Amino acid sequence: MDSAHGPRIVVVGAGLGGLALARVLQLHGRSVTVFESEASTGARLQGGSLDIHGGTGQAALRAAGLLDRFHALARPESQEWRVVDPVTAAALPFPGLVHDDDSPEIDRGQLRGLFLESLAEGTVRWGCNVTGATPLGDGTWRLLLDDGTTEDADLVVGADGAWSRIRPALSDATPGYTGVTFIETGLGDCDTRHPGLARMVGHGTLLATADGKALLAQRNSTGHIRVYAAFRAPRNWHVAADVEPDDTAAVRAHLLKMFDGWDDNLLSLLRHHDGGFVHRPVFVLPVPHTWEHVPGITLLGDAAHLMPPVGLGANLAMLDGADLAYALITESSIDDAVRAYENLMLPRSARAARDCAKALDDLIPPTDR
Repeated sequence: MDSAHGPRIVVVGAGLGGLALARVLQLHGRSVTVFESEASTGARLQGGSLDIHGGTGQAALRAAGLLDRFHALARPESQEWRVVDPVTAAALPFPGLVHDDDSPEIDRGQLRGLFLESLAEGTVRWGCNVTGATPLGDGTWRLLLDDGTTEDADLVVGADGAWSRIRPALSDATPGYTGVTFIETGLGDCDTRHPGLARMVGHGTLLATADGKALLAQRNSTGHIRVYAAFRAPRNWHVAADVEPDDTAAVRAHLLKMFDGWDDNLLSLLRHHDGGFVHRPVFVLPVPHTWEHVPGITLLGDAAHLMPPVGLGANLAMLDGADLAYALITESSIDDAVRAYENLMLPRSARAARDCAKALDDLIPPTDR
């Protein structure tokens, strides 16, 4: 990264937002390097299906020149939501979660692959674990890596998620537990192995909710269904329940007891899962999460505005990346670009975070309601 060939722009984190930023910059002839702690693109499973909204995620994909390739992979039929009564499994009206009418689904891994394939070779430096950033006093920054090496940059963009190592340079905010935990599992090849459950879930997402807990089943590609049991409980709920989190049989028994009395077909989603359970306590940043502008550094995505997982996070991360890239392309200086981006992103993310908090409360109502 030679400053003689343009500003040294470094993105920390190869998630969707960081990759969107890198792709749009490269599309306009700008240099960028992405540091990612994972060893390779396939080092970690990338999670479930995402609904990509017309005004946010799809707008970012259009700016990245990837919208047609996205539509070739996306599943518009998976926008469908089926809401059912927990006891009878009878159909109920859709409760109005954060969603819009143009939100085709795509597996997160497929979407990330689109961005990675579009980048110049060597853009992502895999296995580079950034531990922090320090100012050099002239508006530039030095990245610290866990192997003892450093990298200097004219702009550092923290796109490194909920537990960002870059955020402390701008904000002392830390994520707080919402009181809601999701426990994830899944069923593979459902159309063949569990055709009844596949028909019940349909092409999109199935939801049943009551008494401060919910079951969700989400269709992914290749016949896979991801299942989430969600409930309000202390973060260390397993201690009071005397359950080891990695004891699959004990967690399954606890969940079946928790959802006792629900329709047997819904409970079959928990009985017939493949593999173990993944525990996902839901953390969020304060709302609004803002900071005083600091030259040469900014945040995007979950690093900037971690919010409940109700369908907006990935969309906003990609839009953040596209908007920051556009500002860097059009503004006269890096500082002007970052100011313009933050003036757009911060109020937008505050509005979205409030909407997502309400959606989570509607999905899993607090006990004091």
